[in-house]
Amino acid sequence: MDTEASSPTPPAPFRSRALATEAVHAGRDDLASLGLHAAPIDLSTTYPSYDSQGEAARIDAFATTGARPDGPPVYARLDNPTTARFETALARLEGTASAVAFASGMAALTAVLLARASLGLRHVVAVRPLYGCSDHLLGAGLLGTEVTWTDPAGIAEAIRPDTGLVMVETPANPTLAEIDIRAVAHSCGSVPLLVDSTFATPVLQRPVEHGARIVLHSATKYLGGHGDVMGGVVACDEEFAATLRQVRFATGGVLHPMAGYLLLRGLSTLPVRMRAASASAAELARRLSADPRIARVHYPEVGGAMVSFEVFGDPHRIISAVRLITPAVSLGSVDTLIQHPASISHRIVAEGDRRAAGVGDRLLRMSVGLEDVEDLWADLCQALSDEAAVPVRPAAAAGTPAPRTRPAAARPTGSAGR
Repeated sequence: MDTEASSPTPPAPFRSRALATEAVHAGRDDLASLGLHAAPIDLSTTYPSYDSQGEAARIDAFATTGARPDGPPVYARLDNPTTARFETALARLEGTASAVAFASGMAALTAVLLARASLGLRHVVAVRPLYGCSDHLLGAGLLGTEVTWTDPAGIAEAIRPDTGLVMVETPANPTLAEIDIRAVAHSCGSVPLLVDSTFATPVLQRPVEHGARIVLHSATKYLGGHGDVMGGVVACDEEFAATLRQVRFATGGVLHPMAGYLLLRGLSTLPVRMRAASASAAELARRLSADPRIARVHYPEVGGAMVSFEVFGDPHRIISAVRLITPAVSLGSVDTLIQHPASISHRIVAEGDRRAAGVGDRLLRMSVGLEDVEDLWADLCQALSDEAAVPVRPAAAAGTPAPRTRPAAARPTGSAGR
């Protein structure tokens, strides 16, 4: 077991490495010196210590600073060596000083909100759409927060003295709308900008390079990549990471070490998976945009493995008709998933707010996996061939082409129809 230290030994200085190289080696640089090849899994919940006074001093230091304790681990809720490896790797990929992992993406967002609220900064400025549960957590006031919803142009005006956070998601769930991170960061002034970058991953964008101060991932999705692990992670500077560790210790939203191991393993193939799935998604978006059974296609300019599209017919019939594609919530797995956001991921958002954010009743969201694109297209075509999917045009529009949008990669960022 890897119990010699609470975090991986820092590597010797090295030249800047490509993302694909970092994905394979970050968090593992010390393994060869330990005589290991695969990262060990430390499942201990507690650790022996014969120096109770020294232990007390280390716990006091953590309570004061939130920094990882020096020396061997103390207690699994405080820190875990396996999870620390994943945190080190993700921070390197995002280009941040630190990262703090949690049991889920929502646990990670909760910790961020609590950390800011602990300073009396309970007000959040946010841009829709966000993931439905993120929207609900902000709007329901479950954590004592107050939210002002605005568009990107209204962020600066919406900021108040008690604003602790500005939150955006780009590409957004489920419309794939994109936000100019640099412009939004400028509007935030001294208020931290949090970017939910779950859909893009560090392969496609690194928000900190554009002025964001906090990056949120539902690690359950592309970082894990196989639909078999749940987790969340926040990439940020060390000062904020220290506060997040204290919140995590107090609230117990810790990432299990087995999950930490699986997420570290997932990162090693993240660039390869993202690029392969993105190529298939772009091709499917192209074909869907030319299909008369499709009203509109959403595909982000940054690329990625997500495609959303609006159908003329009954979206529920299409969901029930797929055979190769899996009709399921979530995204980012090696297999392709499709779901109806208005019924599932965004059902918890009030209908008026949902529609205003572009999440209509005929919108379908597809997470493209690693299957052959021709097999995926064949399955989509047979599902769309259901009679409920045939376009029904108003009488005034008879004989005119069905309205469609091209994939977003061919349109300017922020154009209509996202």
